[in-house]
Amino acid sequence: MTSLIIADDDAIERQVPEVPVDVIISCGDIADSVILRIAQRCGCKKIFAVKGNHDSSASFPAPIHDLHLNRVKFRGLWLAGFCGSWKYKPRGNYLFEQDEVESLLSGFPAVDVFVAHNSPRLIHDKDDEVHHGFTAFNSYITRMQPRWFIHGHQHTNIESTLEGTKIVGIFGYRFLVFPD
Repeated sequence: MTSLIIADDDAIERQVPEVPVDVIISCGDIADSVILRIAQRCGCKKIFAVKGNHDSSASFPAPIHDLHLNRVKFRGLWLAGFCGSWKYKPRGNYLFEQDEVESLLSGFPAVDVFVAHNSPRLIHDKDDEVHHGFTAFNSYITRMQPRWFIHGHQHTNIESTLEGTKIVGIFGYRFLVFPD
């Protein structure tokens, strides 16, 4: 399954090549209208997404499917996700305390692909007060061992591995192939 993963940069709309993909996955901080135009450009009808800390509080328009704490099966793979970032400021959309995320994910089931806006803690973190990952993601990865953990927020394109899980940081766009 060929996927187009996008995150954190609306300017990619003009950069994404016009090639067919099976699914588009947004890791947040991309305008809904941009996601829809990219999907149209790539002829893609299946779109999964999570909101980022700079996204509006409005629900995603159809046909975008919100993965935040939702587990769905697509072409043989289980996908789920988590929106937002840690609460680095007093107000804003999709800001969470570390213990809130731990509580929300404590009984969350296993998936093949976990899509998040933020990264696991100490993996792809930036050395500032805004771009720290969630420790709950590390716990989830250790406990449930998804095959892939895909995230945005850190404004970097990088891959790491934790407990056998491939962690992929996306900034802009990237094509990934998930075996069916």
